[in-house]
Amino acid sequence: MTVLVETKHQTNYTLIQMDDGKANALGFELLAQLNVALESAEEAGKPVIICGRPGKFSAGFDLAVMGQGGEEMIKLLRAGESTSRRILNFPAPVVLAVTGHALAMGALLLLSADYRIGVHGAYKIGLNEVAIGMTLPYFGIELARERLATAHFTPAVSLARVSDAAGAVEAGYLDEAVSEEDLLERAIAMAEQFSSLDMDAHNRTKARTREQLNAALEQAVHKELGGR
Repeated sequence: MTVLVETKHQTNYTLIQMDDGKANALGFELLAQLNVALESAEEAGKPVIICGRPGKFSAGFDLAVMGQGGEEMIKLLRAGESTSRRILNFPAPVVLAVTGHALAMGALLLLSADYRIGVHGAYKIGLNEVAIGMTLPYFGIELARERLATAHFTPAVSLARVSDAAGAVEAGYLDEAVSEEDLLERAIAMAEQFSSLDMDAHNRTKARTREQLNAALEQAVHKELGGR
């Protein structure tokens, strides 16, 4: 098995790195390995940093699967939605070190995390589904409705507006942006800061603040996938 996701347990945080050597397309194997890493991180009970490879956080779903439609597409959509919600409801703080491009499902991962740090440069962040002939899934629309700034919602989901890091901060995909050389250091600093929180209180409070969003996501998944 090719290792696509590596996990490193540190004193105050767990570092998870996705690297498929290409665009970090979210296919079945990468998502499966990411979930194994999240399971390990949850057992550790510490804040988590998820990062991509240099220049690429994630280009979104594997288009080779999504393009064929049918049951395989449904299965991948379900796997992506499940991973997104796992990050959204993770019991410890989740920090994303967004190492470059984050598009489509990659951008939805940004909308699922607690704290997102991007990098300045010629990188694109956004929900570009309608530009590549895909309909944004209902769960993605609900995430965008909740996490994006109101004025950016329609341009993002219906007009495929993508942004650089500064624009992504304004829109709500990112909380801040730094230079590439400072990214991991900044992500570690935030994870270290969050490690001082009471994790039980954090988890319970997160559950309360995201109760309505989780209910909306349940309805979205039922509308999209039904019993499939």
